[in-house]
Amino acid sequence: MALDAAGAWAPGPVAGLVVEVAERRPGTAVVTVTGEIDLHTADGLRSRLVKAHAAGARQLVLDFAAVPFCDAAGLGALVGAHNEISPSGGEIVLAGVRPAQLRLLRITGLHRLFALHADVEAALAGQDSPTGSR
Repeated sequence: MALDAAGAWAPGPVAGLVVEVAERRPGTAVVTVTGEIDLHTADGLRSRLVKAHAAGARQLVLDFAAVPFCDAAGLGALVGAHNEISPSGGEIVLAGVRPAQLRLLRITGLHRLFALHADVEAALAGQDSPTGSR
């Protein structure tokens, strides 16, 4: 489910992007992101991630397997969400990042900010990043 305007979990897209909590574990939420992350959808992604953290998830594992495109605005949204949640112990972990997006994360140095994992299972198991970037 996604978050509604009041911060409660409710289904639905955010400006063409679907952000849903697929699984909850103590202190962790697996958040599936489906669609393109760009100038039109980035702010919705950032706000949903911040609300997911505020709802009690210290760690957000973002499943990017269904994200075909993420531009600089999308990276900015991830950094913005990180900056909002990290002072209170929040963490964003990326899973299933496609090769083109992984390259962009490396070029920008953001592979040092976000733990990267091959898939959600590896992220939840706390396995080392398959990219060797962390």
